[in-house]
Amino acid sequence: MDDEFEGFLETVTPLLRDRRLDELRELLAEQDAADIAQLLEREDARDRAVLYRLLRRDQALEAFELLDPGMRAELIGGLREDDVAKVFEELDPDDRAQLIDELPAGVARQLMRGLSPAERELTAPMLGYPKNSVGRFMSTEYVRLSPQLTVGDALSHVRHRGVDAETVYMLPVTSPHRRLLGVVGLRELVMGRSDVTVEELMTEARTARATDAAETAARSLVDSGLLAMPIVDSEDRLLGILTVDDAARILEEAEDTDAARQGASEPLGRPYLTTPVLRIVRARVVWLLVLAVSALLTVQVLGIFEATLEQVVTLALFIPLLTGTAGNTGSQAATTVTRALAMGEVRKRDALTVMWREVRVGAFLGGLLGVLGFALASLVFDPALGAVIGLTLLFICTLAATVGGLMPILAMAVRADPAVFSTPFISTFCDATSLIIYFLVATWILQLG
Repeated sequence: MDDEFEGFLETVTPLLRDRRLDELRELLAEQDAADIAQLLEREDARDRAVLYRLLRRDQALEAFELLDPGMRAELIGGLREDDVAKVFEELDPDDRAQLIDELPAGVARQLMRGLSPAERELTAPMLGYPKNSVGRFMSTEYVRLSPQLTVGDALSHVRHRGVDAETVYMLPVTSPHRRLLGVVGLRELVMGRSDVTVEELMTEARTARATDAAETAARSLVDSGLLAMPIVDSEDRLLGILTVDDAARILEEAEDTDAARQGASEPLGRPYLTTPVLRIVRARVVWLLVLAVSALLTVQVLGIFEATLEQVVTLALFIPLLTGTAGNTGSQAATTVTRALAMGEVRKRDALTVMWREVRVGAFLGGLLGVLGFALASLVFDPALGAVIGLTLLFICTLAATVGGLMPILAMAVRADPAVFSTPFISTFCDATSLIIYFLVATWILQLG
């Protein structure tokens, strides 16, 4: 938190506590939307609604659009019915679609009925697509051009129709039946001769299907360096556009979700300090129960090799080292491959290539750690125990890296989130398998009966 916002917060707090609303209104009028959104996220539901009602209309809408979907839904619940209707009407169609996902069904239907016919027509088609598809995030407010238009006529059309458009920097070119033919940039129109046709200036469009995963489409747009991407149906008819700012928001939310699940939790969907304790508990408890049950495998393995441990008690000293190394190696591989999948660098068909690569990486890492483990264990204890530690590190690193690299691809193949299969499950798997390998190697080298 920067000093400027900290000072703003210290000024707001007493005014809000004492309900000095006129002073508070004047103070809020001087702030930008980003600071106001940050302030709203820190307050409880009641104070958040009070602050929001004090904002100018333009401020209120801009700040609302900066809030997370879950926070928007909570704010809606704290506003008067007429305030809610105004906010909902002024939202962009894609923001409406995302907000509806967070609202109770009855409230959502009531808000949709209260929309003007024009706004309802723009919003309704988006609600027919799956929740995580790009169709729920596209904007239906755009300007499309005919290929036969001259540059002069096209610019006039943009000036006339572009006021309410999401963006005019990328303009789709369509047939009379809305079939996408290409795109043309505003720069090309401005710099082109007035008698040149749009068809001569347009280029092939990079597109996504409305049913495609939102994260995949967003990644494609960001990687391309474009400002917007046309969204089409199965017959290449134009349905909407995805802008780069919406794509960035999709990727940010996806990364937050992945980070939470890699830490064996669920994303909160709102700022930590304003999240109820029970909601935080719900986000964590399911994964803790799953991992606790999975950890019973480790206990079972220790029970099976109890006799081995009784013969060489020193073996128990190295268990944390080996299980930790295996889990870290698998998690590293899973994180790398998960990111590669998200970036489009790896596909499901690359599973064998990934496996062979991770086998070599794991063996190399295991060899380096094994040599070090052998040297240290031999120096402190004896060469036989050093050989057990060295070989175990070689084997478990190879196995952990291979499994860690393959699990995200397997998850994608069964239409699961690769992040779910990364750190939590791999750590548990590696704990159990590393112990099995450890005791088998020890039994072989130390000739334990």
